[in-house]
Amino acid sequence: MLTDGTYRLGPTTGRLLIRTGRAGLGRRAGHDLTIEATQWSGEAVVNVGDPAGSSVSVTVETDSLEVREGSGGLKPLTDADRAEIKRTLADKALLHTAVHPTIAFRSTRITGTPQSFEITGELTIKGRTHPVTAHGKGNGDGLLHGWATVTQSAWGIKPYTAFLGALRLADEIKVEFEVATLDPVDTPE
Repeated sequence: MLTDGTYRLGPTTGRLLIRTGRAGLGRRAGHDLTIEATQWSGEAVVNVGDPAGSSVSVTVETDSLEVREGSGGLKPLTDADRAEIKRTLADKALLHTAVHPTIAFRSTRITGTPQSFEITGELTIKGRTHPVTAHGKGNGDGLLHGWATVTQSAWGIKPYTAFLGALRLADEIKVEFEVATLDPVDTPE
């Protein structure tokens, strides 16, 4: 059950996933990707009785993004495809991980209840910060999950294209989170 307190977030407590879609005339050739952040950390301050007193912050290591799944497409996604996608993600046109090693989110407002809530905050990618709202739900046992839609071009990310633009990733991607374990930060009494 979600109770007041400060909690650690990271790969041991939950998952952060990015889901991409395809666009263009050649979209049948590509894959809808599920990409997981494998190195991330954060903190949630929970005030059940006063959600406005709650906050969330998360930092993701950009070079920790791993392709977990590729659905659709004319042929299955191979390990070589996964490696190529990881190289493409690191490239200057996309995340430029050599210059921008992290993605950060800081909440500015939380509303709702532990069963249904919205987290509005500032998302920083490639040195650009824009507002984002995540929609979430809780099951009452501490399991929380939700999603936010992010338009890549707003952060200076040029969605991947192939075949002279006939295949391209959709500009909007879906970021999903799941917190399965509540890990309280020890506080001195």
